[in-house]
Amino acid sequence: MENPQLEQQKNEWLIEATISELNDKLHTGEITSHDLVLMYLGRIAEVDQSGPSINSLIEVNPDALHIAASLDYERKTKGSRGPLHGIPVVIKDNIDTGDNMHTSAGSLALAESYAKEDAFLVKKLREAGAIILGKTNLTEWANFMAEKMPTGYSSRGGQVLNPYGADFMVGGSSAGSAAAIAANLAVVSVGTETSGSILSPASQNSLVGIKPTVGLISRTGVIPISHTQDTAGPMARTVTDAAVLLQALQGVDKKDAITASNELLETDYTGHLLESGLQGKRIGIARSTYFDYLDESKLAIMNAAVEKLAELGAEVVDSVEIPSTEADWDINVLLYEFKAGINAYLKTVDPSLGIRNLSDIIRFNTETGEPALKYGQKVMEESEETKGLIDPLYLRSLEKDQYLSKKNGIDAVLKEHQLDAIVFPNNFGAMIPAKAGYPSITVPAGFTPEGEPVGITFTGGAYSEPSLIEAAFAYEQGTKHRKPPAE
Repeated sequence: MENPQLEQQKNEWLIEATISELNDKLHTGEITSHDLVLMYLGRIAEVDQSGPSINSLIEVNPDALHIAASLDYERKTKGSRGPLHGIPVVIKDNIDTGDNMHTSAGSLALAESYAKEDAFLVKKLREAGAIILGKTNLTEWANFMAEKMPTGYSSRGGQVLNPYGADFMVGGSSAGSAAAIAANLAVVSVGTETSGSILSPASQNSLVGIKPTVGLISRTGVIPISHTQDTAGPMARTVTDAAVLLQALQGVDKKDAITASNELLETDYTGHLLESGLQGKRIGIARSTYFDYLDESKLAIMNAAVEKLAELGAEVVDSVEIPSTEADWDINVLLYEFKAGINAYLKTVDPSLGIRNLSDIIRFNTETGEPALKYGQKVMEESEETKGLIDPLYLRSLEKDQYLSKKNGIDAVLKEHQLDAIVFPNNFGAMIPAKAGYPSITVPAGFTPEGEPVGITFTGGAYSEPSLIEAAFAYEQGTKHRKPPAE
């Protein structure tokens, strides 16, 4: 029989616990990292794999308890490495871990694939002392497989549910990374984004999600869609925790050339957690087009958010329009880069699996049938038909995307109105900054009368993360909309 007092303590320690709060308890010895791992595994059993059955975790780390024990001993004998020492983190199942967990992108084709080494970002997490508690479920192949696949579904992991209500969209493709943190199954998580895959689930799960500038965090060891747009990023319950995780994830990786362009390597993001962070900032509201998607209740939430920005000291420019919003956009860049990227990644996979290129994945799915093809694989088939990165169609689309998203997109509207950031509802404005490789931060903005979370997203120019963190933190502290799901 469970100990009611222990159960009460577990809830007190874990529900909405921040990195700082847990560090205080670890420092005083009130709890250990071994305790934390055990308690989170208990919550995973009760909330994720039974009870509400959120299904956010696709796998737990069989070595997590041993790693926790070793980090407890290190803390006792040598001291703490930093804020993430002994803190349980979960990561998306398209990020390599060179351990006893699989890396599958949610696909049955890679269900038995073990990465040969850690992704660069995982190495950074381990160096910081984080405990990789498990891998999170996701929209299969980061939602680049089929046209009508529901967000949060994978053939290996099944369907992730939104902990605020099974009828609410969970968001994709980092659905498990979001739902796990919303439901307090770990402290923070890592998601990945090509276009909206961090921002969408963060908004839908009342979380903070940071989609950083492409180049801030290495992509080495992350199953790719697009080398132009892909990036990993933190997901957390607070801006502070997201900033701490972002600090740990970044670094220059010799295998990922763009990381050498990172202008923020020496930046302490926690130094930008300012309650006055909106004062004097010019914030443009991308009302035209993007607010049109909102129903009455969500529009009311966003209008209240805009008013709050002004109340917190921002100079609100309402509204602004990105010049290329109505351009004739296409997905050619993603189709071409997916095939090239997947074929390169699969060279690192164990040859005995028989999955060496995109054609092998398509063949495996076809032969497996319904378990692998519940929603088809039309997007993969279209990608397989592309002719390589020298094809004029790809090159023209790449040039168009870069020009329309940057010079005639985000850069143009920032310059025209002298803006520090642009505000979008939820992730509705994700595509253009994603094509530009520019950063965005989503923060909880409230809940509909039915209880569905709504997020507000701040977007800026390349390497504007410090300014965006200031704005996001000030808004968060001025509103405090985040609340845990009912249990």
